[in-house]
Amino acid sequence: MTRPGRSRRADLIVLGAEVALLAAAVTVGALLNHRGVRLHADAAPLYASWQPHLGVGTPASLLVAALFVWRGVRWATDTRWPQLLAVGYLASVLWTLSLALVDGWSAGLTERLTVQAEYLHEVPRVTDVATMLSGFAARILDFQPDSWSTHTAGHPPGALLFFVGLERIGLGGGVAAGLACVLLGATVSVSVPVTLRALGAEDAARAVWPFLILFPGAVWVGASADGIFAAVVAAGLALLAVGGRAGAVPGGLLLGLALYLSYGFVLVGVLAVTVVLLRARDRLGVFLLAAAAVAAVVAVFTLAGFWWLDGYHLVARRYYQGWAAERPFGYWIWANLAALLLSAGPVAGPAVRRAVAALAIRGPGRPLAATLRQRFASTGPTVWLPIAAAVAVLAADLSALSKAEVERIWLPFTVWLLVATAHLPASHRRWWLAAQAATALAVNHLLWTVS
Repeated sequence: MTRPGRSRRADLIVLGAEVALLAAAVTVGALLNHRGVRLHADAAPLYASWQPHLGVGTPASLLVAALFVWRGVRWATDTRWPQLLAVGYLASVLWTLSLALVDGWSAGLTERLTVQAEYLHEVPRVTDVATMLSGFAARILDFQPDSWSTHTAGHPPGALLFFVGLERIGLGGGVAAGLACVLLGATVSVSVPVTLRALGAEDAARAVWPFLILFPGAVWVGASADGIFAAVVAAGLALLAVGGRAGAVPGGLLLGLALYLSYGFVLVGVLAVTVVLLRARDRLGVFLLAAAAVAAVVAVFTLAGFWWLDGYHLVARRYYQGWAAERPFGYWIWANLAALLLSAGPVAGPAVRRAVAALAIRGPGRPLAATLRQRFASTGPTVWLPIAAAVAVLAADLSALSKAEVERIWLPFTVWLLVATAHLPASHRRWWLAAQAATALAVNHLLWTVS
């Protein structure tokens, strides 16, 4: 068994490596910007600009951080399950909203999605949904009169369709869109614990709970559409974990819809397969039902006139019609990971290290294979879900289709890295929560982030 002192030293080594990576990314980014290299990120590795400031959300964000650093671990242990989920959701909403309001009501929340590059800019141009879907791919490439704006062109039509739907039910405009990002994005604090509990790891779900609330990535959940995307993916995976027809079909429908929110969500398949394999029973039935539901979503969009693969190939071309052609891959391939650390928080590295190390733990005289089977059965979700998320992130990074802005783009994967925090000793969790909160507060108060 690994000695506590040795594990603590290993955590500090990983933390030091994180700090070194971040320092290198900031320093090299500043030098490249100074030399005129077109990173298109003034505060690289984040897509932001340096602008220290306070705002109306500052007191509330400090209060939430202090409360959950002080009592979060105890509440996670002592609170009854239904109340835990309810409190977690409300706290997550307050944390996300207060961070957004550090930049002010308009600039931080209600105007983020109304700028020219965003989805709401396109909503008035959609007069007929069927026509929009059938002609969507033809408007992806840039430098034509009716080209879609940057974010709309960079995603399948489901993302735009969501905001069109809000407008059609009377919830149009920046206020409703911004609040939708916050209210839906905060459901991740429910979906992830529900997934873990359904997979037989309620103690782990409780351990992870406060880290999902003081999530540094909440800086980008409020308000960007990627917060909604993270919520859809997390809810779909939770429903798969619950399983049976009651969960597999709606879970598959949500994950199928996720494919039409972002092309990168084909990598969610790694997480989905992991969740199904971690189920105690009826794996094949859940997989087949979910796969059929995904296929149904694909069929609907295809019959409506949008073929996913056409969109993907056109987006790859559009990507290099813009800033991506100038952003140096040699910098972003590793600086992306520094941006990920600011979104996931400093706990990510040590926690994932502990999760991976758990695979090698075995008792005296026990074969490794027997130990792995036992660990998979007892703490499988806390090991394999973070590993699956890390695999998805690395694949996205190596694709060269994620150069910068990954602090928000990778949110649907980042939250699953935090599942590894279940491996932290209880006595360490308060300190790590403080580090998580400090990261979010520092980013939001020192930088002017851009969604």
